[in-house]
Amino acid sequence: MKTTWIGAAAVLAVIIGFSGPSRAQSAPALPIPGVEAAIDFPNEHELPDPNLVYKVAFDIGKASPKMGEPHPGLIKIAEYYNTLAKHGVPADHRKFVVVFHQEGSELVLTNAAFKARNDGHDNPNIALIESMKKAGVDFRVCGQGLIGKKIDEAAILPGVQVDLWAMVTLTSMALKGYVRVSMG
Repeated sequence: MKTTWIGAAAVLAVIIGFSGPSRAQSAPALPIPGVEAAIDFPNEHELPDPNLVYKVAFDIGKASPKMGEPHPGLIKIAEYYNTLAKHGVPADHRKFVVVFHQEGSELVLTNAAFKARNDGHDNPNIALIESMKKAGVDFRVCGQGLIGKKIDEAAILPGVQVDLWAMVTLTSMALKGYVRVSMG
């Protein structure tokens, strides 16, 4: 009798062992690696709707509060993007534009340009911006802000579009149906 229980326990352990990793592997990878999605909450309401097109223009006008760390607004935008993906919102329904202006303009500097303006510190936003771009997020920077801060266009990360003025970009995006969200 004792060997039957040991055998049954061994079979159960093998089944659990094989089912655990397969469940973990079947979960789809998030589009922006290294950033989690929102944590599910019991009995939650107002979940992302896969039938809606999420058109959002995020505005970042402030520098990172802590040197050496990515801007918390960028992290939240990535979390939101991954949350929509996690809940089945298709990639073509996730239309995100991030608009940098004022002090936020420095977040999109190349590493060399950022170091020159920030006492030799590396730009901690580059890897996250590149991952977000790869996932489909669009990045813009205010040309008027660049002029005001005396930043040459060559100092901007590749793939970041320089627009005339953040005011024009944000207004145009609103008129195209984008919701504006300020991220600091």
